[in-house]
Amino acid sequence: MDAIVSAVLGDILSRSISFFVDRYRRLQTGGAEESLQHLRLVLLRVRDTVEEAERRHVTNQAMLRQLETLRHSMYRGYYALDAFTCRDGEDQVSYHSLSVSKFSSAKRLCRSTSWTPNNMVVDGELRKAVVGLEMIVADMEEFVIFLKCYPPIYRQPCSSYLFSDMCMFGRQTEYERIVSFLLQIALPVTSNNLSVLPIVGPGIVGKSTLVEHVCFDERVRGFFSTIVFVDGDDLEATKPDANPVHDNGVIKYRNCGASHGRLLVIMELTGDLEEETWRQLCSSLLAHMAHGSKIIVTSRSERILRFGTAQPLRLNFLPQEAYWYFFKMIALRNAGSEDYPELSYIAMEIATELNASFAGAKIIGTLLRANTSLRFWRKVLERFRQSTAKHLHMFGEHPMDLLRKERPMHIWGMTGSSSKALVLHRCYQVRSPQKEVPRLTMHDMLCGRAIPRGGNFEFLAWKSQIPPYYSYLVSCSITTSQSSMGAKKKRSRLQGI
Repeated sequence: MDAIVSAVLGDILSRSISFFVDRYRRLQTGGAEESLQHLRLVLLRVRDTVEEAERRHVTNQAMLRQLETLRHSMYRGYYALDAFTCRDGEDQVSYHSLSVSKFSSAKRLCRSTSWTPNNMVVDGELRKAVVGLEMIVADMEEFVIFLKCYPPIYRQPCSSYLFSDMCMFGRQTEYERIVSFLLQIALPVTSNNLSVLPIVGPGIVGKSTLVEHVCFDERVRGFFSTIVFVDGDDLEATKPDANPVHDNGVIKYRNCGASHGRLLVIMELTGDLEEETWRQLCSSLLAHMAHGSKIIVTSRSERILRFGTAQPLRLNFLPQEAYWYFFKMIALRNAGSEDYPELSYIAMEIATELNASFAGAKIIGTLLRANTSLRFWRKVLERFRQSTAKHLHMFGEHPMDLLRKERPMHIWGMTGSSSKALVLHRCYQVRSPQKEVPRLTMHDMLCGRAIPRGGNFEFLAWKSQIPPYYSYLVSCSITTSQSSMGAKKKRSRLQGI
């Protein structure tokens, strides 16, 4: 079946070339409004197909690649559509004396596009988006027919779950790849062929969330008798003769009716692991791992790739178009039609400032959704732009990049004093049941309701509503800002003259 699907998908592409050429010629003679309307219609068709695919357990790799291409094309299409339709919002933002960044999302997209004095789009990215989407969706009927060959999941698609904040977004292809690895029957377990899948990526990119969702999959739970979580950072301190599964492991799932004894070990590392520690771990696991047992190792360090026996999985932050789709589903949920163009433009600019941060999208998106006042949204955008500009000038890096590297990030204008700044030292995640989280929240901080006057303290940035239900805490302090310190030193020098 998989071979037939792959062959037909290849034939679909070859039979569509003439269709693309004819469609592009017709679009060349149309105007901006025609292109926009056509883009909306094509996006509706693409979205229906993506949602149908998300309702099914698609396992064929060719189908998954086709679906991934379709999904990213949909994100690019919506990004282009929103960027062009929120031009009126950009004009309103500029009118209200909020400086428009030269890195504006709408400006970046439209820079290569020609404009007439009547603000009509003549050529460029808009038509490219339409043609690109039609290149993907041509002859999509066959793709939909093959989708019906796969069993349903009996749940709503990903875009529906975004409205209830109960969705793992943007990782469906990676999800199926991990499941495929886990369900493969390998050779009998020996010291030379332990089945190990390394998953690497930067901090807070979604490695733990992805693996946790895989562990909830009924196919995985039916295949393994026990699923164990091991904190790899504690292994270095473990005694050589200790059993890491029993001494450091937490049982995530146990299938009492299974007799095969297959074991799935999930190991989370922050950095690297010493070779000797890894050998001790494998030696102790051999006595407990039956035929078909697997190991998944997650880490920020590329060095763990040397432990893998399967092709590694690398997770990166979402591309800008996909991130915008994710952010707008959160932030613009309660936006009214009257102010939508301006709110949409402001939201697109804020999404750019967040630099693809999942936690940032949840925190800021929820904050904006609770208050759809244009004045409030403009204030949030202005504060983001000022903070980013200061960080680039003082430290040479984006504030979100500093926080990901566990370097201090400064926020000005939140303490009620122009001479003091809120310094975020570290953002880290904890499993909520294992640690009591602070009552002070990020929303309290951003709204200025309860900021401590000094000293070190922590606040709750965000509490995830999806597995593994992490709470994200931020350790911070209030300090005199560098700019005010420089001004004081200058005044002191002048007074000494």
